[in-house]
Amino acid sequence: MPRLQSVERFAFEFLAELCSTYSPSGSEASLAPLIDRECRRLGGAFRVFPLAPGRANILALWGEPRVLFTTHLDVVPPELPVLIEAGRIAARGACDAKGQIAAQFGAIDTLLQEGLCGMAWLGVAGEESDSAGALAALELAPLFSSCLAIVNGEPTNCALAAGQKGYLRAKLSCAGLSAHGSTPELGRNAVAELIAWISALVRVEPGVDERLGREAWNLGLIEGGRAANVVPDEAWAELSLRTVPGGRLRAALEAAMPANARLDALVDESHDYFDLVPGLASASVPFGSDLPALRALAPNAAALLAGPGNPALAHTRNEELSLEELKNGIALFAAIGRRYLRDATTGNTL
Repeated sequence: MPRLQSVERFAFEFLAELCSTYSPSGSEASLAPLIDRECRRLGGAFRVFPLAPGRANILALWGEPRVLFTTHLDVVPPELPVLIEAGRIAARGACDAKGQIAAQFGAIDTLLQEGLCGMAWLGVAGEESDSAGALAALELAPLFSSCLAIVNGEPTNCALAAGQKGYLRAKLSCAGLSAHGSTPELGRNAVAELIAWISALVRVEPGVDERLGREAWNLGLIEGGRAANVVPDEAWAELSLRTVPGGRLRAALEAAMPANARLDALVDESHDYFDLVPGLASASVPFGSDLPALRALAPNAAALLAGPGNPALAHTRNEELSLEELKNGIALFAAIGRRYLRDATTGNTL
């Protein structure tokens, strides 16, 4: 490993340990001992809030919080081999989001060494699945009555996210009429109707928002029919839409719904615009996060989303975080924290 400053060395070693502890949704509490040790090393107060067997939120405090750093504890499957070498860590969660945990603790370490306090760190369960942790965390709102900024860590190449698109995860169901495959005219093909319905999304031009970017959709699951020689009487699919104000995808999907079909919204979240900091780079991002839900912890606080790592590597088998990216993440989180903590001491607001 190259020669590092103490903060960077601790952060890199902490990230290696976090990545060596697999924490998929449902097993987030497995990280508690590592985070407890790091919190105590930095002189913070540590609490675990159990949600279910194997699941928990984790909170660390350094005085009355003016700045809340937060990210998620869980990772997506599958577990990947952990490769730790000079200059990078390749592993599940390296950037999404254990690299965020390590960088945020590195920033807290830096700020404490500068004599600043009034910080909290919150790790939530289930961001990759059901957002159970973010919803449960809202009961902690009284702790954050003086909070000026919520800083949510996600891989953005250290650019502040301008916001996030709306998110619709929907189940599409078509009911047909079965018949012998040799006489399809006597039936009604549910699979064909479902395919035609979904094809409406192919034909529409996605909308574009100046801050949020371009709409997108993905067909994730599809199933239907009973046998190759039977006209299918049922078919279903699950897809997701990333929508923007004035977008066209959702309207096209709803307009194309055939008779004897259903559209059930499994998740339906509106778009959100986040706060920016003058002098720090910003960008649109394609993914969602828990930040819109976590805003309710401190409704008057600035809501910012950023962090080290390439978002294109998240959820892939090539996920990694370089030492340089980690260093940049520590510097970014420290710069944000420094700005709001110093404003708190002077009474200024952004």
